[in-house]
Order: sequence, then structure tokens, then C-alpha cells
Amino acid sequence: MTLNLVKLVYTQLLFQGGSNDKEPMGIIRKIAFGGGCHWCTEAVFESLKGVESVEQGFVASEGANESFSEAVIVHYDPSTISLKTLTLIHLFTHRSTAKHTMRNKYRSAIYIIHTNDEAYLKRNWRALQAEFESTLITEILPFKKFKPSDEQFHMYYYSNPEKPFCKRYIHPKLELLRKKFSKHLA
Repeated sequence: MTLNLVKLVYTQLLFQGGSNDKEPMGIIRKIAFGGGCHWCTEAVFESLKGVESVEQGFVASEGANESFSEAVIVHYDPSTISLKTLTLIHLFTHRSTAKHTMRNKYRSAIYIIHTNDEAYLKRNWRALQAEFESTLITEILPFKKFKPSDEQFHMYYYSNPEKPFCKRYIHPKLELLRKKFSKHLA
């Protein structure tokens, strides 16, 4: 068995189902993700089946994380795409294992909007960690406030795919999606 296959089997065994993966059809849930540029993060999640919409902007939590940081709110249909899959995509498409000087602007976080999502993620964090060689630094934080980015930047990638920024930073993330999560692409 290859190492990747062992990791996949281990993850499937450890990852416990939760109510958020068994919602009735037509229920739209929300979760917020931060970790990199919101233009990049928006493009990643806008590319997925089951994602109804993505709000790009800045999210604040509480305590040491009460300052605004770039993030997106993802509105998704859990009967089409699970919280587990969204979380794995988030972790793989930003530097979720790296501390760097820009972490205040690009906080690596999953912002909880529905309280049962927090319990679900914490219960299954070991299975998510098993997908990575280095330790995840991504935090699970309460969602407190959202400030949308300027409208001119919404859908930035899909309006400007040939811009140098898009080619350098967003194209590689979308290529990773094609390779690792192709069955979830819209």
C-alpha cells in the first residue's frame, strides 16, 4: 500500500460522520475560512459543486483574534459537498502548516458559524492532521464579525484570470483542486 492510500484509509476510519454531513437536501449551511488572500480563497471555493455562494472580505473572531483578517464565508449544500471535504480543500489550498510574518493579515482559521460544526471539527481534527506531514497551525475560532471587501474585487479571479497575480497565486491552487479534488469541481 502506498503512503497516500494508507493516509486515505486512516482518514476515512478516523473521520466520524456528523449531522452536518447528513443534512436534508436543500439546506444551505455557512462556514468561514481564512488563511490566504481572499481573492485566492474565493476562487477555490467558487470552483466547487455544492457551493452556492462565497462572500469575500474580512472576518473577526474574539480575544487575541478580534482583529479583521482576510477570509471568505462559504454557503454550501451539505447534501452535495461535506464539511470534511470543504475543510480538507481549505487546508490544502493555503499554507496551513506554516507560521509566517503575514499571519495577522492571513490568519489560518476555520470560523465557526454553527456551533455543532465546532464539535464536529474538533472531534475529527486528528483525521485531518493525518493528511499532513507537518503540524497544522489552523485554528478553529468562533465567527463574530464580517466586513465585505470592496465590490470591485469580488470574483476577482473569474474576472481577471490572465492577470499576473492570478497566474502566480491562484492558478496553482486551482491546479491542486483539479489533481486532488477533481470530483468536487463544478
